[in-house]
Amino acid sequence: MNDAEGLKAKARSFSAGLEPELSIVVDVMFPQGCLTDALAGFKKRFASTPLRLHVEALGAVAQMVLDGRCGLGITGTLPFAPPGVATERLFSEKMVTVVAPGSPLASSEGSVTLREVLDETQLVLTDRSALTDGIDYGVQGKNIWRMADLGAKHAFLRAGLGWGHMPHWMVADDLASGRLLSIELEGPSAGLMPFQAIYPTNQLPGPAGRWLLGQFSNTRSG
Repeated sequence: MNDAEGLKAKARSFSAGLEPELSIVVDVMFPQGCLTDALAGFKKRFASTPLRLHVEALGAVAQMVLDGRCGLGITGTLPFAPPGVATERLFSEKMVTVVAPGSPLASSEGSVTLREVLDETQLVLTDRSALTDGIDYGVQGKNIWRMADLGAKHAFLRAGLGWGHMPHWMVADDLASGRLLSIELEGPSAGLMPFQAIYPTNQLPGPAGRWLLGQFSNTRSG
């Protein structure tokens, strides 16, 4: 967004006042506790403002913002911001690569090699948006199961149907109890997933949206 566009967007935001409804789409990888705590505060602060919440993955988050169905999005699994949206960095979350205890990958000493990975099924999150059609992120195996539901991926991992990358917050209890095991792959690791807010370049978030973004950052840092 250039300076002129930014000033025009700010002027429209100030003149519009409080949003009649806040429509937001959040990446499925976004920490559930952070989302719940922030929305609990939103309910108290903006009791008369209706909220419409969507949870999507990959390009579907940005697609809903570009289509005008949501005024604010939080991306994580999409590694790039498409033209037409402005971005604001929020925070990063730890990602881990996990398998069930009975997986052959769980018995490897040290880093799991690419050859070992190729022999096992990788569970991969996908979506149906045009922005990411035919594009794979984090795919390292040759036998791939793709699914649009993170909950299903989580259940399949615990059932020993394959291996995959998951947000640490979602599998922390499984790792602590031994239902899942963390493995290190040869080469680049799962690392961190950066989350960022996106919104149309010509329409900045209003007071409710701006407040919620602040809560996301404050809740996570606290």
